[in-house]
Amino acid sequence: MPVKISTRNIYKNYGAVEALRGVSIDIHEGEVHAICGDNGAGKSTLIKVLAGVEMPDRGEVVIDGAPCRFTTPTESLKAGLATIHQDLAVAARMSIYENIFMGAELTKNVLGIRMLDKKKMRQDAAGYMSQLNKSITDMNIKVEELSGGQRQAVAICRALRWNANIVILDEPTAALGVRETEQVLELVRSLKQSGKTVILISHSMKDVVAVADRVSILRNGQNQIDLLAADLSADRLSHYILSGEVEQVQA
Repeated sequence: MPVKISTRNIYKNYGAVEALRGVSIDIHEGEVHAICGDNGAGKSTLIKVLAGVEMPDRGEVVIDGAPCRFTTPTESLKAGLATIHQDLAVAARMSIYENIFMGAELTKNVLGIRMLDKKKMRQDAAGYMSQLNKSITDMNIKVEELSGGQRQAVAICRALRWNANIVILDEPTAALGVRETEQVLELVRSLKQSGKTVILISHSMKDVVAVADRVSILRNGQNQIDLLAADLSADRLSHYILSGEVEQVQA
């Protein structure tokens, strides 16, 4: 399986704090790759580098074999990488289609006047949603009426509208109940089935082993090990993260 995106020898310091110390990870095309680690391991900083929120002090990001250096989130997005942050950044009082097209609304010319093409946006939004959650069909529903899992679907649809082929999900099941968590895991599976490459950051080891193909563990800002998720249980993965001790079952 070809490598879709790599981080090569990424370093990032905040004053005297070394957040990342030479992190190198290869993420294969079309896989769900989880990045795990205890608090302070460097996960959040690595995601900020990929999302264009932070620039590395050293090292590079490589997408489809081409080195990339993002100075803004827009540059990361234009490179096909969409980050769905934990807070989702959805507008609760706006409709589903308005959220999906927020900041990139479609327009049409009516008698020389530019007007919002709401019909087209609703149609396109329904098409994006059908790839993830076929039970949501009314694009006029306000996001505040949706469950946590359904709101994740709206945020991911926005990434699909951006034509992102790499989707980063940052703690997507945090604070969700059992049913909503399963909805989100189904979204992850749907993204993989549609050919997207998914980078999953999660503290839930149960969720990781349920959907990930491979797992990279960070510790103190450095690579600890890469593992095949098929070889892991949630308890075993937790042990590796907390103890720093791993068996030789690298991916």
